[in-house]
Amino acid sequence: MPRATIGRMDKLRRMRLAKDAMDRDWADPGLDLDAVAARAGYSRFHFLRAFKDAYGETPGQYLTHRRIERAEEMLRCANLTVTEICTLVGFSSLGTFSARFKARTGLTPSEYRTKHVGRGAALIPGCYAMLWAGGFRSATSEKRAAPGAAYGDERESLPRETPPTGAQNHDQGACHHHRLGPRPGPGQGVLHPEAGP
Repeated sequence: MPRATIGRMDKLRRMRLAKDAMDRDWADPGLDLDAVAARAGYSRFHFLRAFKDAYGETPGQYLTHRRIERAEEMLRCANLTVTEICTLVGFSSLGTFSARFKARTGLTPSEYRTKHVGRGAALIPGCYAMLWAGGFRSATSEKRAAPGAAYGDERESLPRETPPTGAQNHDQGACHHHRLGPRPGPGQGVLHPEAGP
């Protein structure tokens, strides 16, 4: 194989490692570009250029798109406020989240929810959605003292592929859906924490 081809394949492999790191830690508001660049074996500046060459967008644009996609999913399916979703997907500012969400979808988060929800199906209770998204810890914006799993440590976390079942690690006192009464049946609308029992 020609040397240029080997070099290109190595560059793509390293970019994929960095992209995988961002895919794993997309919800971390403190995701550090320098650490991701180091993971790929590049300086920050060279990484920005190489990532854009490989994927057609900067790492920041890619991360924003990933976070907005997750926010869209949560707005359609979870009984969480826009502010809770903003925090869970890694934005630290509601204004920035709303502006970027509207730039990508053409709708504010509230308009998006109104357009895509309310067709009879009940939303997933917010407490379960929060557990699935990383637990109540991430909703309080705890900062990690050391870099996350994408950068070499082996911290334990809930898998994101499937929501947890049952009430494991579920604090009913911190969860608003337990104070709302029974779930509505099909066609009876969605649960709203502001509505009361």
